[in-house]
Amino acid sequence: MNKQELVDAIAKSGNLSKTDAAKALDATVDVIAGALKKGDEVRITNFGTFAVAKRAATEGRNPRTGETIKIPASKQPKFRAGKGLKDAVA
Repeated sequence: MNKQELVDAIAKSGNLSKTDAAKALDATVDVIAGALKKGDEVRITNFGTFAVAKRAATEGRNPRTGETIKIPASKQPKFRAGKGLKDAVA
């Protein structure tokens, strides 16, 4: 499902116009991204948790040359599914 299909499904399910559904989806994504950028967690009951995971700096190898390279530390967004979502999929 792509973004437009998701907007269509939200509009149909929530009895909204497609414009309102698109605005709601964009606002939701913006709020979640903003919270993650500040380092906060976003928990949605029965759906899941969005969080930021820190990855330590490591050494890797360039597959073409075999040369050792340094991979810098970074932050990665993570999602952990909640019980309700896991049960719905199972």
